[in-house]
Amino acid sequence: MLNEVDADGSGAIEFNEFLNMMARKGAGSDPEKELREAFKVFDRDGTGTISRDELRHVMKSLGENLTEDEIDEMLKMADKDGDGTIDYSEFAEIMAHK
Repeated sequence: MLNEVDADGSGAIEFNEFLNMMARKGAGSDPEKELREAFKVFDRDGTGTISRDELRHVMKSLGENLTEDEIDEMLKMADKDGDGTIDYSEFAEIMAHK
């Protein structure tokens, strides 16, 4: 799975690479619905935001044991308002720029 998604060959899945994978999985269906479903996968507690722990959990469940620094970098890329979480609008913006 890593080789399929790791576009830059870094040996790690970066957030944008993960988002590209999610977009490919949802190709041909309702984009808004697919985006909301992808967000729900991350937002395990239903708070409307993706926490650092939720991000780590999903990536681990995908078979990616990322370092704490890699998780922090993924969160930093997506967390535009700096509140330490990713809300739906931030998630949607990242997906739009994949």
